[in-house]
Amino acid sequence: MNRSVRVDGARLCSVEQGDPAAEPVVLLHGYPANHRAWRHQIPGLAESHRVIALDWLGWGESERRTDLRFDYDTEVGRLGRVLDALGIDDCDLFGHDYGGFLALGFTQRFPARVRRLAILNSRAHRTFVPAWYAVFSLVGILGRSPLAGLFARVLPLGQVNRLGMRGLLRSGAVDRETLDSYLGWMSTTDGVRWLLHYFGEYRVPARQDLAQGLGKIQCPTTIVWGARDEYLRTVIAEELGEGIPGAELLLIGNAGHFVMEEAPDDVLAALRKLLSRD
Repeated sequence: MNRSVRVDGARLCSVEQGDPAAEPVVLLHGYPANHRAWRHQIPGLAESHRVIALDWLGWGESERRTDLRFDYDTEVGRLGRVLDALGIDDCDLFGHDYGGFLALGFTQRFPARVRRLAILNSRAHRTFVPAWYAVFSLVGILGRSPLAGLFARVLPLGQVNRLGMRGLLRSGAVDRETLDSYLGWMSTTDGVRWLLHYFGEYRVPARQDLAQGLGKIQCPTTIVWGARDEYLRTVIAEELGEGIPGAELLLIGNAGHFVMEEAPDDVLAALRKLLSRD
């Protein structure tokens, strides 16, 4: 079922499967994807749970508004408002990449609202390898520039992201239709304008506050990590596994950053195992 709610005055879309009365599982995708990143896991999780896979505000079919804030504290607070709009008091919260970054901060700030936590190939409390640290920092600088409107008309961000994901297309982990749903909007001037606005408020450095809060997380937690990640070092996963009490760590050697699409069965098994924990 497709549905939408209004959050901070903007339309946020999601896909739901499963028994509406069952325990809710909320899925947060990462950059530059949308809810389809979880397409292999949604049916299996929906056999026992109410599954809500979000198009986070600005991504997929959700609205892209340049009059809204997208700094980290606002985004974490926004997640709470999304749950309120969906009528969810507490949930199992699973996040990949940027979604995992938000899920970590939300769990630390609002522990009573998270029953179980899964973080998959996310910058989490740290940050990117140097090359990608530089790339995202540069895009942020361009987004904060007085010339951002000009850059929006000339920067080929859609093509750049397609080049970055061409390996997934070649391997068959992502088909062309799915890739188009991830990136098609980035080929428009309005799409690039929003993306620059977003990165203008995004901050790349590691979050020491999140690192210091790992030991306070008390809910059952699983860390799932494609070990071939070119953007994020495996040490992040290891630190999460060691720092969060009782956390389980699964390293998947034959997968990279887009782990749900590269190792779908392994990811589903790990998430099902987490849902069985009290």
